[in-house]
This record gives sequence, structure tokens and C-alpha cells, in this order.
Amino acid sequence: GYRRALWNILGLQLGIQFVLCIAAAGLGAIIAASSTAFAAIKWIGALYLVFLGIQQWRAPASAMSVVEANADAGDGTPRQLMLRGFLVNATNPKGILFMLAVLPQFIDPARPQLVQYAICGATLFLTDAVVMSGYTAFASRVLTLLRGENHQRWLNRSFGTMFIAAGAALATLKRAA
Repeated sequence: GYRRALWNILGLQLGIQFVLCIAAAGLGAIIAASSTAFAAIKWIGALYLVFLGIQQWRAPASAMSVVEANADAGDGTPRQLMLRGFLVNATNPKGILFMLAVLPQFIDPARPQLVQYAICGATLFLTDAVVMSGYTAFASRVLTLLRGENHQRWLNRSFGTMFIAAGAALATLKRAA
């Protein structure tokens, strides 16, 4: 449901802020330069995505009303949902490399950097939260049409496969020269 997904969206945003702080502190450059650090983060992220995919594949498919589905706490507490979102973004080495490549273009080294990073962080937080909320609102509307057990099984396996594929793709990521 949309309200429960907001916790996951918050976790995603906190993960982005974490990655921004890593890049701002200069740790992103160290991770990008270190084969070992890059590989460790890459494999942690890849394994976590595969784990999420397997969990989604194994999730029970049951025909229930949307009200019952939204009230079901089996998908995790708000804290667990937030942690899942955080881990998806915080363990993504591509996010760190993206921050290293894009963020410096918006930072003037001659001016106070903390304020500039805070503005960039707030902008990222708000724009991504709005986009993710839009996706979630759309998905929650579509999912009301897919309440049957067969639909649920199909959705679980489709999304599980996408998570596993994303983990496999992340595992093949190579460090830029």
C-alpha cells in the first residue's frame, strides 16, 4: 500500500543522503580508487539485491482485498521497510560513482561547501521523493486490479526476477579506469 511504501521511500532517500555524505567527505574517491573497497561494496549490494529477489519469489501469493493487504504487517515494520530502502541505495557503488561524477559540477570550491552540499542533498531528497511517491501512487492503483492469487504470484516472481537481475548486473559492474 501507498502509506506503507512511504517508509521505504524515506529509506531510499536516507540512502541517497548517506552516499552524498560519502562523496562529500572524500570517501567516494577512495572507494572509487580502491579495487578492494569497490569490490566489497559491489558484492554487498549485489548479494543484497539477489536476497531481496529470492525473498520476493518465495513470498506467499494470497487473494485478499487491498484493505487486508495494506493492513498486513507481514511485509515488515516501518523500521524494516525504511532499512530495506536505505540498504538498496547505500550499497550501490554506482550511486557513489554517480555522485563523484555529477556532484562536483554543482559545488564551487571558493564558497562554503557545507551549505552547497546541504542544498544539493535537499534537492536530491525532494526530487527523488516526489518521483518515487508518484511511482508508488501509480503502482498502488494498478495493484488494486491485481488482487487474485495468480496475479500476486506473477507479480512476486516478476519483481523477484527483476531484483535478482539487478543484483547480477551489479555483480558484473567494473570499476572505471
